Formats: sequence, C-alpha cells, structure tokens
Amino acid sequence: MSNVSISTNKLTIGYGSTVIQSDLTFSLNAGEMVCMLGPNGCGKSTLLRTLAGLQPALGGDYTHSDAKNIALVLTERLSMDNTTVHDVVALGRYPYSSFLDGLKKEDEAIIEDSLRQVGFADSSVSQTFFNAHSDGEKQRILIAKALAQQTPIILLDEPTAHLDLPHRILILRLLRTLAHEKGKTILISTHELDLALALSDRILLMTPGHGILLNTADNLRKTDAFTAVFGMDIFNPLG
Repeated sequence: MSNVSISTNKLTIGYGSTVIQSDLTFSLNAGEMVCMLGPNGCGKSTLLRTLAGLQPALGGDYTHSDAKNIALVLTERLSMDNTTVHDVVALGRYPYSSFLDGLKKEDEAIIEDSLRQVGFADSSVSQTFFNAHSDGEKQRILIAKALAQQTPIILLDEPTAHLDLPHRILILRLLRTLAHEKGKTILISTHELDLALALSDRILLMTPGHGILLNTADNLRKTDAFTAVFGMDIFNPLG
C-alpha cells in the first residue's frame, strides 16, 4: 500500500494572474516531517495555503490521502476579544462534536493534552483570554488547536517565528514525534535552517521561480543546492 499522503502534479501556484511557482511535482509521505526552506517571496506560504484549499491552484493538480483532514497553522497575528484559550483550542474539536451536545469529556481531555504538549503545564491557562498572551504564546495556542484536530496532515507556516529557542526546539521535536510515532504528515515552512537540518526527515528546498528540490539535508548539501538557492554559502556566514 502506498504511503503517500500528499502529491502534486505540475502544480502552479500564485494569486490571480500572478504566477509564483509552476510545474511543482512532488509527494510527501505519512510518518515524515518535511521542512520547506527558501528565500522570502519564493512561494512557501502560497504553497501551504494552496495545499490546504484556502486558495485555488492556477494550474496542475494536487491530491491528499484524506482531503478533509488537514490542520493549518498560519503566521497571521490574530486578535480574539473575550475569547479564552480553551475556546480557541476547542475550535479544533468542532468537526467531531455536535452543536446540541457540545464538547464531551474526551474532547476536553484532548484540549488539555494539546495545551500541555506545546508547553502549557498549568491547566488554568485554558481559562485565560487569548489576547492577554504574547505573540509567542498565541502561536503555541494555535499549534495546540491544530493538534486538537487530530488530523493526519498538519501544515505549518513559520510555526516558531515568535518563539524563544527552548520553545522552538520543543515545538519542532513535538512535530517530529507526531510524524514518527503517530504516522502524521508534517510540512513546515521555516527559516530555522539549523533546526530544520537537524530534525527534518527531508528538506523541500524552494528555488525562486525555478521549482523545488526535495531530498535529505545531507544529499542537498553534497550538491551545493543551498548555495544555488540562497546565492551564498549559508554554512559559512563569514565567507
């Protein structure tokens, strides 16, 4: 049985009549964490939004093993007045709950566990207001919401952008564990080169206007792919 959970065929992405990337053909497997790297403006966020169905493909096609079960975490700063952390994470459970019956004990346990996994050990945090938290804490709360959805595919756009180093490591380790132990497909857009090289199973290296390379970090380094994409030796910043 095939292990592929996401596949694209000559996919073209962009906005309106503006093409950002074209002829993207690749596949991602269940049970792996893939980090997507590339310069600003090369289409990383656009690819994630297209795969999640938030915007249409401009050409080609893509398929998911389970198209309705995708969790997406974006970088946009959100403001939710008078909304508790519990209610934000609970949004991830609504596909499984009835409007009349509300959340069950199982849902509440999943919400609490999702917050614990992203570093909120104190259960009282769930009753605080979302807007009272820092950008980094909000980001972790939104990741907890994605975890609460319990989907086989999780797409994340710069999930560690507002986090300090310990929490960046915590989140990426957690996502790697979910991929390896729960069989999830994790695709992350990130600028965290060092952590991506250390923790990802494969790197999806996006070249501005010239498609992608998908391989292990070691193989990409051997072919100087990073230098070609970024226009410099990023492993030797002093030149």
